Amino acid sequence: MKPDSSFPADGTHPDPKKPGRLRSAFSHLIFPLVLFYWEILFAFGVNGRPEPAGIAHILLFSLSAGTVVQVLSSLFPVKVNRILRQVLLVLLAVPYGVEYFVFRQFKVLYDVSTIINGAGGVVTGFMGDAMLLITSPTGILFLVLLLLPALLYAILGFRLDPAIRLRLRPVLCWLGVVLVLFALGWGSVRLSSFAWNLYSGETYNFESAVQYFGLLTGLRLDIQYIGSKNQPLEFDVVVTEPTEATAVTEATVPAETEPVVYGKNELDLPLDTCKGDKKKLADYVGSLTPSSKNAYTGLFAGKNLILITAEAFTAEVIDPDLTPTLYRLANSGFQFTDYYQPTSAGTTGGEVLNLFGILPTEGGSSMKIATQHYVMDMATFLTPLGYTGGAFHNNDCTFYDRNKTHKLLGYPDGFMGMGNGMEAYVVNHFPQSDLEMLQGTLPKYLEQDQPFNLYYMTVSGHSVYNWYNSSAKKHQEEVANLDYPEKIQAYLACQLELEYALRYTVDALEAAGKADDTVICISADHFPYGLDDSAPLGSMPLLSKLYGYPVNTRLERDHNRLILWSGCLEDQEPVVISSPTSSMDILPTLCNLFGVDFDSRLMVGRDVFSDAEALVFNLSYDWKTDLGTYTLASGFTPVTPDTQVPEGYVDRINAIVKNKIIYCRGVMSCDFFGAVLKEPTPAA
Repeated sequence: MKPDSSFPADGTHPDPKKPGRLRSAFSHLIFPLVLFYWEILFAFGVNGRPEPAGIAHILLFSLSAGTVVQVLSSLFPVKVNRILRQVLLVLLAVPYGVEYFVFRQFKVLYDVSTIINGAGGVVTGFMGDAMLLITSPTGILFLVLLLLPALLYAILGFRLDPAIRLRLRPVLCWLGVVLVLFALGWGSVRLSSFAWNLYSGETYNFESAVQYFGLLTGLRLDIQYIGSKNQPLEFDVVVTEPTEATAVTEATVPAETEPVVYGKNELDLPLDTCKGDKKKLADYVGSLTPSSKNAYTGLFAGKNLILITAEAFTAEVIDPDLTPTLYRLANSGFQFTDYYQPTSAGTTGGEVLNLFGILPTEGGSSMKIATQHYVMDMATFLTPLGYTGGAFHNNDCTFYDRNKTHKLLGYPDGFMGMGNGMEAYVVNHFPQSDLEMLQGTLPKYLEQDQPFNLYYMTVSGHSVYNWYNSSAKKHQEEVANLDYPEKIQAYLACQLELEYALRYTVDALEAAGKADDTVICISADHFPYGLDDSAPLGSMPLLSKLYGYPVNTRLERDHNRLILWSGCLEDQEPVVISSPTSSMDILPTLCNLFGVDFDSRLMVGRDVFSDAEALVFNLSYDWKTDLGTYTLASGFTPVTPDTQVPEGYVDRINAIVKNKIIYCRGVMSCDFFGAVLKEPTPAA
């Protein structure tokens, strides 16, 4: 009998040298090496390459976690250990596969809460899309490479892996190795202030954590910090004064006979009554300077509002010939020429931004968590003023639990989607028609004298972009002559359904004599992520083709266009807002235009017509101001080489961005708005 061909029945080995050194080393290194292999494979699949600054972190954390798994799979008899290792080589590959295909579909990584919150809807609504990705050549290749360790173990492992049961002393020794590896990983993170702030939770965000620490560590941190209560609410002190605000428009403000001293958009808030985390939030709010009212304050007072979150809409859809109504709405009244829609948590994250003006720091659960508390949206401000209206969606009413969350937005008529009323107006084939939704729901409000406030979440622009897509197929001939690849043609064809919905809406408003008394505000939920099959930043050929420039950063990817129109503005010179703006600015800008009582200090964004400093940012701590752009990869880039940047400017904006993200987390974690806005009193 060969010296290492059999083992005692209890799985122990009387002679540690008997398995042979090579086989023994193989037995101890299976999971440390496999986890590191998976991390590198995942990094190439999602980011195009591993982040150089994160390779050391990823290696050390992978070896540490892999050693833990190795020890756990060495506590039983040989046969059990081998079976357990085979099972673990399949099960531990699942998160990498799930996140890879989530990224392939949505072009962002989904944190744990987003996957859990949207899992049912993804299975029922997008299983067809997922199967197309999985069965594509790239998808099959990734799966083969991902499952290669399990396949090799099934073929060779039972022959080469001794899988001996470890006694207590070796277990303790290996756990010591785990501690050393983890300490080295922790130490490598501690050497970088950015990495430490990300790792420790101070500036944590899931996508950056995965990029710099690996998916396994990113998931661990996400579970550790899941729920804002597990992250510290420690605000930075901004010690330097802001520079003078640059002009926010390139048009003459409404004519005035003499200088006007405007008041502040500020309420008499009971900030001193807050306790605990609410007190931290109250102290932060109290440290801010409220923005000023201005010549545009109350311009839309008493008018109707139609707020639309447009599925996968982007600025390049707007064309004088292809989409004349969108072109008309975007180029008369207010023109936002440097607008951004931060992408996170898919469509539901875009809704949180557009409705509440806060970043969805709780991922796919953000809407659900936000609506558990007192929320600030336009329904909150307009319903008490006698407005009627409702929220509408032309897809499944239960997707993202909208049937539960959207009825809490404050609209008097609640929420309607497919399954609780919308099916009376819309044919149920995906993606459903935006035109049919507007045709079915708008007439009721045009017939009444009471002002209305309506919210629409559209779906016609949804991927997959091919000629099997019902929206694309309907408008295929209208885009056939465009000089674009077929996929971009199909995307633009889908967006034509939104064009026709708006054409109907404007025509109906004009026929009812209500165009001058109605405001239409349109923002996307996210960039058109369905264009590129596998699209890490820097490798988005179709999106780059559509945009007309290489898409290398999140800010370049999330560039978009805000539409803010009213018939009453069409006879006036357009007002161009050229300073950087984002969807976080929608709520405070609308509040100012509608002349409602609000406190600008409670808003994360700014009224774009006020004296507040222009600032666009996202959960990855990238930002843009009038003076330049900051990203983690390249640092700060001034607008022009001649731009004068004050000393300490970048540090000050970094601190402001950090504070605003902490504030977003904080208001998600407690009923802060309810505590300070129960009976708000306008300041004297």
